Amino acid sequence: MGTASGGGGASARALRLPGLHGYAAEFSPYWPGRVACATAQYYGIAGCGTLAVLEQNEAGIALLRSFDWNDGLFDVTWSENNEHVLITSSGDGSLQIWDTAKTKGPLQVYKEHTQEAYSVDWSQTRGEHLVVSGSWDQTAKLWDPAVGKSLCTFKGHEGVIYSTIWSPHIPGCFASASGDQTLRIWDVKAPAVKLVIPAHHAEILSCDWCKYDQFSPFHATLLASCSYDFTVRFWDFSKPNPLLETVEHHTEFTCGLDLSLHNCGQVVDCAWDELVKIYTPSCLAVPV
Repeated sequence: MGTASGGGGASARALRLPGLHGYAAEFSPYWPGRVACATAQYYGIAGCGTLAVLEQNEAGIALLRSFDWNDGLFDVTWSENNEHVLITSSGDGSLQIWDTAKTKGPLQVYKEHTQEAYSVDWSQTRGEHLVVSGSWDQTAKLWDPAVGKSLCTFKGHEGVIYSTIWSPHIPGCFASASGDQTLRIWDVKAPAVKLVIPAHHAEILSCDWCKYDQFSPFHATLLASCSYDFTVRFWDFSKPNPLLETVEHHTEFTCGLDLSLHNCGQVVDCAWDELVKIYTPSCLAVPV
């Protein structure tokens, strides 16, 4: 059986964002101790949103900067070519580009989705500077941040799109996950869907690629998941019983989760209980 951990390991740090419910958290690819968190008031049903940029220090986690938007923020992604730039997606269907080094307001706002923009991702493949977004309007859109409008719209899903993620290896290729129970693979050169995978018998909330010919930055067979059951779980699919550990340190839906690219074993998560936590679970404190 997997072990349970109440606090997420000995190195757990926490920061409360009063009145803000966490939807997505992502480590910076440039700054080892920096995290971006997309949040919404009133559980994303009403109110505003805030992008919180956090920094680890000896005392715990500090709020470095925050940026407010007039609707809930559901996802965030760091630029792959500028260490200060992020993109968020919002409940009003728009995307916002922020520069943490320059200004309080967004540099650019893209508003084409007709319902909630729930997912946004920045391409990691060499030579590309493209963004993909997914929406509850059942479409995905391709963006070049240097252009003020979308380059292409991808249609085919029959339910809301919850996740859009670029392939880290194949240029111009991204995956999408939807409430229509399918995972779909797309090529930006051909708006028609490339592959449809009937992946589950219920709504699919998230998907990801095998990024570095491994499943996590430092462990070849490790997976992590977060859930509406308030837990974060760590898995090693090479073992007969893959569940390594269940971390129970949130009291609401746990929506955001990321593994650090810089600090081996370090994890960030965020939840509707207004808490962002950075920690090393017990199972990753020693080699898996």
